[in-house]
Amino acid sequence: MRGANPKVIFTAVCCIVCTALHAGNDLFLRSLNGYTGYTWHTGRQDSIVWGAGLSAVVSSGRYAPFWFSANRDGMISVAPFSGNMSLCLGKRRTQYRRWMDYDFGVEIQGQVSTSKPEILVRQLYASARLLVFDITVGIKPAMFGYYDPNRSLSSGGMLFSRNSRPIPHVFVGIEDYVPFPFLFGYVEVKGGITHGWFVDDVYVRNAYMHHKFAGVRLGGSLPVNVGYEFHHAAQWGGWSPVYGALGSSFDSFKNIFLAGSGGGMANDQLNAEGNHIGSQVLFVEAKWQDWKLKAYWEMIFEDGPIYFMWDALNSHDGVWGITLSQNRFPFIKSFLYEYVNTTHQSGAFHDRDGIVYGGGDNYFNNSIYRNGWNFMYMTIGTPFITSPVYNGDMTVDCSTLNNRVRLHHFGVEGDIYGYGYRVLASFVRNFGTYGTPRYSDNTALLFEVKKHFRRAWGLDFGLSLGMDFGSQFGNSVGAMFTVSKRGLIWRY
Repeated sequence: MRGANPKVIFTAVCCIVCTALHAGNDLFLRSLNGYTGYTWHTGRQDSIVWGAGLSAVVSSGRYAPFWFSANRDGMISVAPFSGNMSLCLGKRRTQYRRWMDYDFGVEIQGQVSTSKPEILVRQLYASARLLVFDITVGIKPAMFGYYDPNRSLSSGGMLFSRNSRPIPHVFVGIEDYVPFPFLFGYVEVKGGITHGWFVDDVYVRNAYMHHKFAGVRLGGSLPVNVGYEFHHAAQWGGWSPVYGALGSSFDSFKNIFLAGSGGGMANDQLNAEGNHIGSQVLFVEAKWQDWKLKAYWEMIFEDGPIYFMWDALNSHDGVWGITLSQNRFPFIKSFLYEYVNTTHQSGAFHDRDGIVYGGGDNYFNNSIYRNGWNFMYMTIGTPFITSPVYNGDMTVDCSTLNNRVRLHHFGVEGDIYGYGYRVLASFVRNFGTYGTPRYSDNTALLFEVKKHFRRAWGLDFGLSLGMDFGSQFGNSVGAMFTVSKRGLIWRY
């Protein structure tokens, strides 16, 4: 994003400050009752648990099937043959009424594949909550505050998904929606700020990540809720092999926070310091007895000035989705459909013959941060903007070569007599970039079944069958087998 209106960004985050002024109201505390967003739920007592797991991937083709590695926190290799072993230890929040709680997690994985063996860190964090405010330090999957309509079925957000490895960070804010004081729960807000470190040093070394967000949801206990979220992220600071030091001072941080111009380079002084990217989310949620329906639209932007999503130059791009879930009939618990388009990018030209059109956004690419909106060679946003890990020799080209995509994505999950299943089907057309068109297609399929066997030492077994058909990655058919176990260490 080459420029932005600071007033719009300031307005979008002002509800964070307003919420802080009224943190003591009891409505906040009541909103936490019954929250079940955390895994390893162990009742109302604090508990420390452990886990261990093994997985193996075997497939044909040059790469493993797309859905074996996409949206798995960068923990599964794209190689056709790989294996993982994981060990984890952690505590989750369990008593949501109390004014203070904490959690932590450690998860280390060893990976072997056709490339060199690696030690991967999926979790290494500590987190605390005071009233409704969260503080997290370390490495933790999932970007805080990001709208997630259905984690197991969705293709992922435009700006953030679970595609790359987690970025080390510090987060402060309100992670999930809480009622605004004195409005009887009909207005809920959330907001926060994250500072992260790009420790991969792919091109620009020692760069920082900035993310802030604000959201409001209206309706409360009514059968229909409507919400809006604003997210702003940026890469900034670090050392470039071409431009040298890119500015890591507090003045640079202020420019990043307001998406303002500054820094030592002419490009940053003319437009905005750093590499900026953002999204806006509009959603409607309806509930009736055992049924829940969500419809949502997320729009991505990389250029200023920032307008509301329906007036933006690139309003043609984004994710349009709908998901229906129920708990009355277990055979089909949830269904999801998403349409994703990133082909417009505000038009084909940013400027031409002295006229500025404002197009050519070139998603996830940047002339200074040439590794772009990626971490460890995997895209941070939607996995369908192709990760640099598929570029071949990544030391030669670590940029995003395919960011103009159009696709239909379907997902179904349920439980058949204790066998939990998930089915994903994605039909993708790729157009490369405006500068370098590359036309390809891919059909990505995933069939996954998991089962807990109490009599087999309490083990969980999983089998995934994946298939890719098309010219993007080539044809590939494979299987992934998983076995895991979790247990209780201490309950207090």
